[in-house]
Amino acid sequence: MKNYRYLDMDNYNRKDHFEYFNSLAYPYVGVTVNVDFDRLLCKIRAEKLPFFLTVCYCVSRAANRIPEFRQRIENGGIIEFDRCRTSYTTALDDGTFCYCTLEDDTMPFSDYITYGEKAQEEAKRNASISEEKESVQDLFFISTLPWISYQSLVQPVPSPADSNPRITWGKYFMQDGKAVLPVSVLCNHALIDGRHMADFYSMLEEEFSRL
Repeated sequence: MKNYRYLDMDNYNRKDHFEYFNSLAYPYVGVTVNVDFDRLLCKIRAEKLPFFLTVCYCVSRAANRIPEFRQRIENGGIIEFDRCRTSYTTALDDGTFCYCTLEDDTMPFSDYITYGEKAQEEAKRNASISEEKESVQDLFFISTLPWISYQSLVQPVPSPADSNPRITWGKYFMQDGKAVLPVSVLCNHALIDGRHMADFYSMLEEEFSRL
């Protein structure tokens, strides 16, 4: 796992909220938002960029900009990672999928695309959905439904609950003459509130525009 620190729970301003939501059987909170995708879609088409990796790069960078998205529940307390990796589903030829993990989104975009394509091919050769338990904490769980546009999404979650944010996007569609992308976020409410999710979407639109 990457570098992390423990939060001082005695001085943590959400301590009561953390303890309350952490006691629930289903502590998750989620939302789906249609994000402005028009400019980035034009770039993807013009430069023939890989759709998934381009969006994944932006999603990872946006999520890493929100400290609460980098926090995880550990031994009754909270740890915060310096950076988090992405673990996402990659389609296989037999109609199933495997997991692929990308280590870094701080590299230049062109380098990330080359690195990501190589990592995907390696993941397809391994064709595994197994992950070592000790390596999971610093992951964002990423997936996509490129075949459909949707207004809401129900995610499978473990029991007991984990604290990894889950970020999924569907098929873009036209709204008021512009392309929008439905993006879903599911988070553990013990760590993340609605304001933090709103910040993520704001950062995501910034990353889309910046790229």
